[in-house]
Amino acid sequence: MPAYRPPRIAASEITPKGIYLSRRSFLGTAAGLAAIGLAGRDAIAAPLAAKPGAYKLDEKLTPLDAVTSYNNFYEFGVGKSDPKEYSGDFKPTPWTVKVDGLVGKPQEFGIEDLLKYQLEERTYRMRCVEGWSMAIPWIGFPLATLLDKVEPLGSAKYVAFETIVRPDEMPGQRGLFQPLKWPYVEGLRLDEARHPLTILALGLYGETLPNQNGAPVRLVVPWKYGFKGIKSIVRISLVEQQPETTWKNSNAREYGFYSNVNPNVDHPRWSQATEQRIGEGGFFGVENRPTLMFNGYEEVANLYTGLDLKANY
Repeated sequence: MPAYRPPRIAASEITPKGIYLSRRSFLGTAAGLAAIGLAGRDAIAAPLAAKPGAYKLDEKLTPLDAVTSYNNFYEFGVGKSDPKEYSGDFKPTPWTVKVDGLVGKPQEFGIEDLLKYQLEERTYRMRCVEGWSMAIPWIGFPLATLLDKVEPLGSAKYVAFETIVRPDEMPGQRGLFQPLKWPYVEGLRLDEARHPLTILALGLYGETLPNQNGAPVRLVVPWKYGFKGIKSIVRISLVEQQPETTWKNSNAREYGFYSNVNPNVDHPRWSQATEQRIGEGGFFGVENRPTLMFNGYEEVANLYTGLDLKANY
């Protein structure tokens, strides 16, 4: 695999935190609800209201242009620029998310339903298994809020997620030779899914999610590698057995079920000891920084007491 060289982003292109936060102060709830009537790439321009979240970082935000142009979303292509280039025909509205399985009250939720929950803005570190990272201001709500609505049964131990299959709108799903098996599926233990850090994101940088970032709703689990953050979710199921996950099925040697950010467990092809933050200085526009255990979110460590995190990578 060729050496990774992220895009060179000048410091002058990074939105100052003060300007970004002041811009957020005048976004209204009505504007956020109006976003559900928008489709396609225009959704990126739709303001989305949210209250300030408890989770913030005293770090520079990754520039919006980098967040929306350097992505992994194989449904639109395997190149980092493919999702932005080829997602223009994708229609994120109308949309429903089915929540079923081992629950007392299975339901379907439209985006308009999800927008009625109290949205928060949370700035999270995001770390890709390939070694690059970002700091992104997401807008969303705890996944536990949705799970409470369907009343999980005592037999439920895991949460399974499934994304959309639309080859007419997603060119990465077309053709004879496919890089992955569709639909893309992911999973968490129920306690991971219910942790306050785990959110369903409907937007970023004060706007509704653009297509290339997982419109209209995606999972964000900031202490895990980025591929766990399944995009364009259409189904969430409560199950008893550990669910199938796309990358583990594709290559179990390199991609485990847990996929916690761990500097002590290398990917077979890459060291995980350091990372490169998009948008920072350095010879190629970035600089190496030490990778933090659980991506710095040590409050989740108690979820794995007694679990061998090298064997359960």
